[in-house]
Amino acid sequence: MAPRIFISAGEASGEHYGALLAEELRRQTQVAGQPLEMYGMGGPRMEAAGVERVVRAEDIAVMGFTEVVLHLPRIYREYRKLKRAIRARRPDVAVLIDFPEIHFRLAKEFHRLGVPVIYFVSPQIWAWKQHRIKLVREYVRHMLVIFPFEEKFYRERGVEAEYVGHPLAELPLPAISREQFSGENHLDPMKTWIGLLPGSRLPEIHAHLPEMLKAARNLPPYEAEVHPTGQYEFVIPLASTLNAEQRAAVLQLVRDNGDGLSVRLVENTRAALFHAHASVVASGTATVEAALMGNPFMVVYRVSPITYAIAKRLVKVPHVAMANLIAGKRVVPELIQKDFTAANIVQQLRPLLPDGPARESMRMELGVIRNALRIQPDGIPGKTAEAIERVASIVLNTMHGSRLAAVKAGQP
Repeated sequence: MAPRIFISAGEASGEHYGALLAEELRRQTQVAGQPLEMYGMGGPRMEAAGVERVVRAEDIAVMGFTEVVLHLPRIYREYRKLKRAIRARRPDVAVLIDFPEIHFRLAKEFHRLGVPVIYFVSPQIWAWKQHRIKLVREYVRHMLVIFPFEEKFYRERGVEAEYVGHPLAELPLPAISREQFSGENHLDPMKTWIGLLPGSRLPEIHAHLPEMLKAARNLPPYEAEVHPTGQYEFVIPLASTLNAEQRAAVLQLVRDNGDGLSVRLVENTRAALFHAHASVVASGTATVEAALMGNPFMVVYRVSPITYAIAKRLVKVPHVAMANLIAGKRVVPELIQKDFTAANIVQQLRPLLPDGPARESMRMELGVIRNALRIQPDGIPGKTAEAIERVASIVLNTMHGSRLAAVKAGQP
């Protein structure tokens, strides 16, 4: 029987890492002349990389306490589908990528089945819900983390953790030129582009995009000579995990809230952040991408009042934005919950647009953050490929150990 790996990711960022990992696992096993079977939960990128999707990530990803409650029947149905699959096709190793709401439950199930679990990309339990460390200790064989401070956090609490480097940190800057990007997306290269990134899940987008577009309508020009059709164009990158129906819903939000604006929906998030003059970004992995691209941005987030009240009592860190946590200080503005208003967005965004001290200071600070993320476990600048290769090697070594143990125990 071919070696079997379960890989699961529930959000766009995790799905990107999952696709990179699946491609590297396939490459390493092909070099060794070994067959390989991969299945689990993910988005279209993971499917294209050779992972059979038992559950589509876009069918299960929701946000916040109240939002989860509203969608419990669907979530439970998809979760049971995953449980049936792993019992019918017991894998040699399981790789769980972030998304703790489902993955901690799956880790417990794998533990019952005797399947070693590798957790790649730690959930932010160092920020809140630190009681979950007991679940990690009990059910996770290896915790592979992508931020330097996470390794120390876990090791101090008795978890076998390894910092493998951030998969995004050494990706080259987008090669696509401003002219090519504008041509592909029907943008005017003479205008100022503002990135609007409302999140990778539809509930997040509903929570953030209308207010972002309201701010866009009220954003005054910062140059004396303004283009006859307005100074700005607004660019909204779409997450790969959004299906056709969800993309149509985003387009409808733009139509309902973007009257009089020049708005373009695009596919390439990194290129959009790289070429945007500045961006408004919902809290999440996109804020790391924004920091790596080096252009000014702000971080926003809004959840239901109940979810926020619960989170406020549990969160143990001074900042929401990962860029600020890495820097150890406030580098990018954070507009959270009641502070997330169109007026505040305009107030914070306006000074970042013209060339001047505010814009240059943030760009310099973001350069420091980028350099911090580029440092690999051995203390020297690394490469994305090396981070993914390291993870793949750990997965395959664990898989081979699991198969050997099964043979010794007389299991099929």
